[in-house]
Amino acid sequence: FFPPGFQVAPETKAVMKWLRSIPFVLSASLHGGELVVTYPYDYSRHPMEEKMFSPTPDEKVFKMLAKAYADAHPVISDRSELRCGGNFVKRGGIINGAEWYSFTGGMADFNYLHTNCFEVTVEVGCEKFPLEEELFTIWHENKAALLNYMEMVHRGIKGIVSDKFGNPIKNARISVRGIQHDVTTGN
Repeated sequence: FFPPGFQVAPETKAVMKWLRSIPFVLSASLHGGELVVTYPYDYSRHPMEEKMFSPTPDEKVFKMLAKAYADAHPVISDRSELRCGGNFVKRGGIINGAEWYSFTGGMADFNYLHTNCFEVTVEVGCEKFPLEEELFTIWHENKAALLNYMEMVHRGIKGIVSDKFGNPIKNARISVRGIQHDVTTGN
C-alpha cells in the first residue's frame, strides 16, 4: 500500500491494526482548508497523472455518501461560486480525491482496499488551522451533515451469514454481481 522504503509511523500502524480488528463500515476523515467532500480513490491509477478521475468499483455508493454529507452542509450546499469551496459548486460539493489531487497512503484508500469500511474525506472549513473562536461555528456548520452521514450506515445490504445450524460464519466473502470489490463478514 505504501511506496517502497516508506516508513509507517507507529501511530499509523496502530490505527491500521485497529481498523482491521473491528468491522467498521463507515467513517470520515475531517480536514481543514477547503469546503468539499472527497471520496476514493485518492491515489491516481497513473502515478504521473496529477488530477485524474480514479473511481473505485463502488463509485455510485461513494458519490451517494459524499452527497449525503455535502447536501446537509449549509455552506457546501450553497450555490454561490464566490465563496470558499465555490469551485466545487458545479460538482455538488463533492469530488473524486485523485481528480482533485492525487496522493498515496491515504486513509480512505486504505480502508476501502484493506477493510470493509467506506470512508470519505470532509474538508470542514476554509481555514487549514482555524482559530479557537472559529471552532464553534465550524461545529454548527458540520453537525447536521455529520449526523446525516452517520445515518447512511443503514443503507445497503445487512444481515447475518450463518451455517445450516444458525451459527455466524466469520470472514465469509460477500460478492455483489457487477462490483469487483468483495467484503467479508465480521466476528
